[in-house]
Amino acid sequence: MMSSDDKTSGRPSIYSDELVANICVALASGRSLRDVCTDKGMPAASTVFLWLSKHPGFSEQYARAMEARTNALAEEILEIADDSAGDVHVTEDGKELIKPDVIARARLRVDTRKWLMSKMAPKKYGDKISQEVSGPDGKPVETVTRIERIIVKPADRNESSEA
Repeated sequence: MMSSDDKTSGRPSIYSDELVANICVALASGRSLRDVCTDKGMPAASTVFLWLSKHPGFSEQYARAMEARTNALAEEILEIADDSAGDVHVTEDGKELIKPDVIARARLRVDTRKWLMSKMAPKKYGDKISQEVSGPDGKPVETVTRIERIIVKPADRNESSEA
């Protein structure tokens, strides 16, 4: 049997403008919904998805927050790419050794964000694919239209009267 204390100790499931505004601000700063929902006082992700289907105003706020999130991820890419701390190890004799594992990890972080951005906003961050068709030696494709005439001869009168 639940006590009255147990009812207040769980995650919030009551919709409020303040709560959804806090969720959207966190998303717009670049955080994932899963991460935001682990914060104290935040609802479960399943509750947020339920609210999205029930509250059109929240759905619009959420969409704008997700757009802003892609911009935040772009800013993170710049920070990661510009941060060279830890890329080099200086030995006791003063030699600088490049640490490929640190550089590889930074590349993975950048590539993951780029991939995610291309899926979240494909028109803005997706790959642009174009196809060009050309003929031999790069010349334009030559098109030929062929019209065939079919001549139908009237059947011989003798053959048609026998039928």
